[in-house]
Amino acid sequence: MKKCFIATLALTLILALAGCGNNGNGGTDEKSEGVMTYAEYEAAALDTQVVIEAYVQAKQSWWENQATVYAQDKDGAYFLYNMACSEEDYAKLTTGTKIKVTGYKAEWSGEVEIIDATFEIMDGNYVAEAADVTSLLGTDDLIKRQNQFVSFKGMTVEDAGNGSAFMYNWDGSGEEGSDLYFNVSLNGNTYTFTVESYLCGPDTDVYQAVKALEIGQTVDMEGFLYWYNGVNPHITSVTVK
Repeated sequence: MKKCFIATLALTLILALAGCGNNGNGGTDEKSEGVMTYAEYEAAALDTQVVIEAYVQAKQSWWENQATVYAQDKDGAYFLYNMACSEEDYAKLTTGTKIKVTGYKAEWSGEVEIIDATFEIMDGNYVAEAADVTSLLGTDDLIKRQNQFVSFKGMTVEDAGNGSAFMYNWDGSGEEGSDLYFNVSLNGNTYTFTVESYLCGPDTDVYQAVKALEIGQTVDMEGFLYWYNGVNPHITSVTVK
């Protein structure tokens, strides 16, 4: 009886460990043969071909068989710009879906991205928790988190430059449905954050929440650490404290 119980227990532990290994939330994240680690991707020169495996965290847009996607693994994140993708496959790219991507590393106004890419869907699932990068604002270490799903806490809403807490487009030239730009500050420094309308349109909670902000309010936020001539996070949620 004891031997049978011990054998059963051992088998249970093996199966449990195997299950953990396949669970993207904290499990192993082994790369397939020929696939770069995030460190290798980070070290790769611009305009060179890269092959990565990562997990879809959000879809920004699909148009004319091209998809723009935020993806991440346990070590870093990737912005996949205008990746070749049928409308049918776009529907399959749900949050957490693992994909293998082949494309070229590029940079646009400070934003490092993968362009001219193709992909295939793999087995596996992982949804990243928002990493609190509040303390990294204003430091050289913040860019190391580029494209990751992050959070900012305890920031103060400032004038967007038009006497309001937000404006449509960076220069106020837009209208309902355009990107929302708003300013928030921490420790005397002000930063411009964005609600990217392709990612979070006017029917989303975050779009309406930003429109309802008032100057002087304290907010916590989550979003993707996009870069455009400096930090320009694409915010997906806002909570007024």
